[in-house]
Amino acid sequence: MNPPAPSGIERIRAAFQAARAAQRPALLPFITGGFPDVATTEALLEALPDAGADLIEVGIPFSDPIADGPVIAESMHRALLAGTTPDAVFAAIARVRPRVPVLAMVSVSIVSRVGAGCFIDRAVESGVAGLIVPDADPSDARLLSQLAAARGAGFCALIAPTTAAERTRELVRLSTGFVYLLARAGVTGERSDLPDLSPRMAQLRTLGDVPVAVGFGVSTAAHVRAIGAYADGAIVGSAIVRRMSDAAAQGTSAVDPALALVRALGAPRQ
Repeated sequence: MNPPAPSGIERIRAAFQAARAAQRPALLPFITGGFPDVATTEALLEALPDAGADLIEVGIPFSDPIADGPVIAESMHRALLAGTTPDAVFAAIARVRPRVPVLAMVSVSIVSRVGAGCFIDRAVESGVAGLIVPDADPSDARLLSQLAAARGAGFCALIAPTTAAERTRELVRLSTGFVYLLARAGVTGERSDLPDLSPRMAQLRTLGDVPVAVGFGVSTAAHVRAIGAYADGAIVGSAIVRRMSDAAAQGTSAVDPALALVRALGAPRQ
């Protein structure tokens, strides 16, 4: 009798453990589902693991992106104009079944419109390992963490530099996948500098053993290396999506520049 397949939570934790064993931070590229088209999303889901992705974040297009800068917001707008729906993104993930865990980043309004339980069921059935819901309020976060865990999926809460201590403790407790630590307040986008987050990380380490990945403004290999000194993973979004946007505007493949950047950010998986 075959053993049961690992849950999404187990797959997320295993990805971070494998990166830690290799003495490097896990690399988490972000792509917008359906941008510039669903075929590109599928190609990236298939190729990103060999380029060095340990986990992949896929944004579900939303008309009013939360905390996303102009690059990602525009990619979501274009994906929506092309007719991309949550089900279309889930179908793309299901067709590819990537070899690394996929995290769906989605607005709570989309989850609520579908129904939290139904949305999580669809996500898990498609192969999604966990959820990132950046605009979930405290009650939403508690419900989503519980519902996701019941289905074996990870819930990954966002913690900002300004998040109060009591709220930080609760978010760490609710995070069954990993904690998404924002490098800075504001919106996503490429930056030349990276704040020193080691004091914040030291605080988080006292609250639990959940992996912590840093995002918002992470765009270079130097940033990834710096993050690896104190955190478990680095999230790169706007830098990837911008290169895809530039390629799409020139009528060339958006896949190649995305893969090239991910290869440059970290060592390819063996």
